[in-house]
Amino acid sequence: MIKSILDNDLYKFTMQMAVLELFPKAEAEYRFTNRGPQRFSREFVEELRRVIDEEISALVLTEDEYQWLGENCSFLKPMYLEYLKNFRFKPGEVKVCLTEEKELDIRIKGLWHSTILWEIVLMAAVSEIYFTTIEKEWNGKSPSTSESLLEAYGEKILEIGKALEENGCLFAEFGTRRRRSFELHDQVMKTLLPIKTLTGTSNVFFAKKYGLKPIGTVGHEWIMGTSALIGLRYANRFAFENWVEVYKGDLGIALTDTFGSEAFFKDMDLKLSKIYDGFRHDSGDPFTFVDGVIGHYRKMGIDPMKKVIVFSDALNAEAAIRLKKYCQDKINCSFGIGTSLTNNSEFFRESPPLNMVIKLHSVNGIPVVKLSDSPEKETGERDALRVANYIVGRKGLDE
Repeated sequence: MIKSILDNDLYKFTMQMAVLELFPKAEAEYRFTNRGPQRFSREFVEELRRVIDEEISALVLTEDEYQWLGENCSFLKPMYLEYLKNFRFKPGEVKVCLTEEKELDIRIKGLWHSTILWEIVLMAAVSEIYFTTIEKEWNGKSPSTSESLLEAYGEKILEIGKALEENGCLFAEFGTRRRRSFELHDQVMKTLLPIKTLTGTSNVFFAKKYGLKPIGTVGHEWIMGTSALIGLRYANRFAFENWVEVYKGDLGIALTDTFGSEAFFKDMDLKLSKIYDGFRHDSGDPFTFVDGVIGHYRKMGIDPMKKVIVFSDALNAEAAIRLKKYCQDKINCSFGIGTSLTNNSEFFRESPPLNMVIKLHSVNGIPVVKLSDSPEKETGERDALRVANYIVGRKGLDE
């Protein structure tokens, strides 16, 4: 199910290097959340445990992969590549169990730089195992005998790709975490190769396999972890100043919604607004966000047409095309499209993708939260959410 140590999103490796450099002794805990109606089984848990213990634990960086990273990811330092060459997943860091309600309980605990790579590979494995042990029929066909299904799915993806291309939408594939299967993901990448507006993929394995650019910068956990290690009130500023310290201007797309966009814009001073190439949208109304970003840049005396917004919140082709038209002649934009490509709900009408996340829960025993611009995306313990909302000025302590 996970074919290589590089069968992961680029931003996990870039964050791993930053954590290793700045916070090598930090301890982290992650937790799984299922936001959807699907439930799990004992057979599922046993298979997931087997994949963790036997397959993921056996992954190593090959010499060929090591050389490719050095040649294609110049922002990854030689010392880090040596670390990655010796890196091994530790199955003991992951605890998996089934609750009485048949919910899945996954907890990952250990050194932050060691545990950071689990999130994407575990989610990809959870999704694929679910669709091979629980929902075994896809559009009336068994996935084990589904060459015709793969071909039909390829036609659907080509239709999406052409629509994006015809409307001038620059986009990257972001679908590793909730893919239906590795084979389906591979089919998506092969199908999209002729699309001229495809800029790359977040999946480093497929970037290498198909000669594409690996795409990614930073995730919520970098800002969440910073809030525990340095301070919550200005966590965005601390996090993005530290990112510049590590990457010296490379990987310059800042994620905006960890504690809400309002708090982000307050922390994004003139220096950071100039250094970073643009901002990533991942929750809340995207059209309101565009207006807010343009207003922020104009307030700073920066021409918005010299910056970019990367949209990545549950996008499909139709939403991307609307946003492209809205941004026209106002600000540059590009799109990270995930589940709509690797587990399309229109194609699999009777078998929707899992709506799940694995999020950082604490660092050095201190609870961390993600507030988001969409209330349903908040994660963290209730009291920690209450305090965080108060500190960043979103709510009173009693609200």
